[in-house]
Amino acid sequence: MGIPSGKPFHARYRGRPDRADDRGQAPRGGGHRSAAGLIAALCLLAAPAAAESLRLATWDAGLSRRGPGLLLADIETGDPQVTAAAALIAGARPDVLLLTGFDWDHDGRALAAFSAALDAAGLVLPHRYAPRPNAGVQSWLDLDGNGRMGEPRDAQGYGRFTGQGGMALLSRLPLRTEAARDFSAFLWADLPGSLIDGAGLSPAARAVQRLSSTGHWDVPVALPSGRDLHLLAFAATPPLFDGPEDRNGRRNRDETAFWLRYLDGALPVPPPLAPFAILGDADIDQVAGEGRRDALVALLADPRLQDPRPEGAQGTATALYGAPLRLHYIMPSADLRVTGAGVIWPEAGETAPRRALVWVDISLP
Repeated sequence: MGIPSGKPFHARYRGRPDRADDRGQAPRGGGHRSAAGLIAALCLLAAPAAAESLRLATWDAGLSRRGPGLLLADIETGDPQVTAAAALIAGARPDVLLLTGFDWDHDGRALAAFSAALDAAGLVLPHRYAPRPNAGVQSWLDLDGNGRMGEPRDAQGYGRFTGQGGMALLSRLPLRTEAARDFSAFLWADLPGSLIDGAGLSPAARAVQRLSSTGHWDVPVALPSGRDLHLLAFAATPPLFDGPEDRNGRRNRDETAFWLRYLDGALPVPPPLAPFAILGDADIDQVAGEGRRDALVALLADPRLQDPRPEGAQGTATALYGAPLRLHYIMPSADLRVTGAGVIWPEAGETAPRRALVWVDISLP
């Protein structure tokens, strides 16, 4: 048995850069119906269909605010940061975009407003998926052990309000949301081989602490061929801002390890069918900075995946925090052909985010 499509996964269940438009135009003028022209046309009809290119992208554009409703207000009033973010995304021309660090609201008004801003900038991504993230969802326990409850660090994922710094998926192609799997309710303690032991959680906290600080999703994209491309999306907690127990470092590692267990079939749901792509914010560099890297290193080296190593003005780095760090990743399954990849940095400015947009082009037969 599986889990109900599109519903949160119950942790205790034990059933089974800019680019031109590459869509060419036919030459103008009346053609001569010569024998050579007819033969050429017949040859074209007999040839295999050209592969379609699909551009996947992910970006933390800094579209999060300190209170509920503030992002929506900024979008509606044309805040310069929002306008610049929409322009950069439209210039990158993704077909599928995962936004991380984007505030969620119950009715999806901020996401709908930002989608309209993208439309106005020349990029139409009509299909959206954004269930409630764990960020800001209160546990009503003293998770951080400081003797107080109801604080941002007592939420299932850090947040001053429900949905602060969530995730959102936008797509040119239809998203089969009815078949999506939302693993956000999966308990940390239920992950095989997790590092929750030693994280300093009380028994009560351990019993309710979810693995995802934001979310883990498997969302099928309906391809023109009739097949699905499974998008495995996530945004992990930074391995910082804790104590000697390294609670965030352990959790960050396990949020990446989740995908290894999922691909292995080690969770109580079947693994995803190829083709698929893991994308999002692992919030850890495989060689620099802080954190426990073993799960990320294993994921990047997994033969079921490929790492296109997109590059931009800072090499493969996608974030600047004192030093350039690679924190954001797109890893297509090994059966997909990668035809291009890159990193696009926003223009420097007082409100410019410290993170860059990452894109990868894949060829679909």
